[in-house]
Amino acid sequence: MGIPVFILGESGSGKSASLRNFNGNDIAIIQSVKKPLPFKNDFQRWDAKSSTGTFFFNDSAEVICKAIEKLPSLGKKIIIVDDFQYVMANEFMRRSAETGFNKFTEIAKHAWEIITAAQNAPDDVRVYFLSHTSKDDQGHSKAKTIGKLLDEKITLEGLFTIVMRAMRIDGKYVLSTQNCEDTTKTPMGMFDNEHIDNDLKMIDDQIKSYYSIGE
Repeated sequence: MGIPVFILGESGSGKSASLRNFNGNDIAIIQSVKKPLPFKNDFQRWDAKSSTGTFFFNDSAEVICKAIEKLPSLGKKIIIVDDFQYVMANEFMRRSAETGFNKFTEIAKHAWEIITAAQNAPDDVRVYFLSHTSKDDQGHSKAKTIGKLLDEKITLEGLFTIVMRAMRIDGKYVLSTQNCEDTTKTPMGMFDNEHIDNDLKMIDDQIKSYYSIGE
């Protein structure tokens, strides 16, 4: 099975910046919102004809599922779904004229299908979901969706073994590895420290080592 990883954080907490040390040839970035990355890079837009490049825009759950299925065969073992919450939010806005509650069930199903596609990827594939956070009724931080009607259908963090939270502490951007009134969790012994450098390339190397990927 593939390894889905949830990277949560408020806007500006450094989620996208954590991609800065990756080689653009090694990764595929699926953007649900068209925007430039927040660091200098030579990443190239995806060329459908030659199946080369680093990133492309699409917020369709069906297309993202197919991309996660196909990209590993093109040499992309690291896939990033950036601004994952907008896959849900954009669909909700497109369907805002619909009445009834069925659309919330369908939006939840589409989010579940994307994560399931990541779980069903080959064993050496890592899929990183970058997503915003919100507060629940107790003030605890959680993955942002489109509200309680969708949260009743699916608990996103429950589908992941690795959930990390991006934050800024004492002027430094870090990723939290342990629960602190939020949904952060990582496997026992994967990381020694509660807060680690905001570097997804380093984290990916640690995940590969922990699961003996490539050995």
